[in-house]
Amino acid sequence: MARKRKFKFYRINEKIRSPKLRVIGQDGKQIGVLSRSQALEKAKKSGLDLVEVAPAAKPPVVKIVDFKKFRYQEAKKIKKNKKKAKGGELKTIRVSPFIAEGDLDIRVKKAKEFVKEGDKVRVEVRFFGRQLTKKEFGYKILKEFINRLSEEAKPEHDPKWMGKRLTLTFVASQGEKNEKEEKQKKDKTKDKNVSQQKV
Repeated sequence: MARKRKFKFYRINEKIRSPKLRVIGQDGKQIGVLSRSQALEKAKKSGLDLVEVAPAAKPPVVKIVDFKKFRYQEAKKIKKNKKKAKGGELKTIRVSPFIAEGDLDIRVKKAKEFVKEGDKVRVEVRFFGRQLTKKEFGYKILKEFINRLSEEAKPEHDPKWMGKRLTLTFVASQGEKNEKEEKQKKDKTKDKNVSQQKV
């Protein structure tokens, strides 16, 4: 069975065959069309690699980059796109019903980071022993998360009990925010058109 390639195949340095190349510098700016030997010389002088990024173009497009860094950036991009396609992962944040304020701040900050990366966040309030007689503290903690994450995320459901854990899952509310902004823009344009018609 053929092994699936993790990365797109790129020709680099001497493996690039075309005699003429459109060269992009390490700063992302276009240098222009150079011969293969001139382009290789430029890359060598910079201590970098020449990477063919658009072989089908006429002439092919090459970039002067650090190939290892280029590969790393590509891997990050692939991971990000996969995450978007899957709708993110489910990250769990565990807290005590009697968590200290400073620790709560850290957990909320972490939850915000996860949401911004496109992940869902499940907050679990874990009760031990006699703590179960103080269930109201669990709801109080979740209410804190709801208030502090209000701009970034919204609860996916009502708080649920799973054994001795009170849980609540948050999803990004960015889509809703964008819809509201779009509606506000449309309303402003509508009002502007109406006022112009009156004039």
